[in-house]
Amino acid sequence: MSLWEIENRCFSAGHALVCGVDEAGAGPLAGDVYAAAVILPPGLELPYLNDSKRVTPKRRDALYGQIREQAAAWAVASVTAAEIDGMNILNARMLAMERAIQALNPQADYALIDGNRDHGTRYRITLAHETVVKGDGKSASIAAASILAKVSRDRYMEELAKTYPQYAFEQHKGYGTKLHYERLKEFGPCPAHRRTFLKKWEAAEAARGADNEQNRLGPLG
Repeated sequence: MSLWEIENRCFSAGHALVCGVDEAGAGPLAGDVYAAAVILPPGLELPYLNDSKRVTPKRRDALYGQIREQAAAWAVASVTAAEIDGMNILNARMLAMERAIQALNPQADYALIDGNRDHGTRYRITLAHETVVKGDGKSASIAAASILAKVSRDRYMEELAKTYPQYAFEQHKGYGTKLHYERLKEFGPCPAHRRTFLKKWEAAEAARGADNEQNRLGPLG
């Protein structure tokens, strides 16, 4: 399947400015969730353009620059960890994507949204659109958006690591790796952590602490 097949269908239907939209960072325990919206010139060919997860970091960085230089329009937006805690991750994803779409200049007249969701309970995609399951491997515009969102978030996490070096955010980018949980156990959460994502872990740690205390006191403690 050509990466331009879906966009070409949209052009044939009368849409002139079609943007691809994708997000990065829905699953991590810490940091913002990012989204990007990209309008590419029709037929633009970018070597190695694909789903950001299928592109090496070096090529992602190269594509990041090429997309920003050659796109007809692009925008990156984010929703903070505190905002995520206040609305849940689905609403946060929708809000980040909506923010990116609204920031485009010129504005798109149609959007291709990666995945199968276009709304939460509080936020939704308001521009005329369609969802595309695994769209970052099927649409040039969505693939470009996935690159911008992924690289932007990774760079943000690397900067966040300078503020909170004890968590090694530059290594795991906030995901729930063994190293991250080890650092959480040692230092506790920081303001960049999504506290709603840590509820089960914190409950398990509290229960483990209670068990350890009971074992220390013995059966008559």
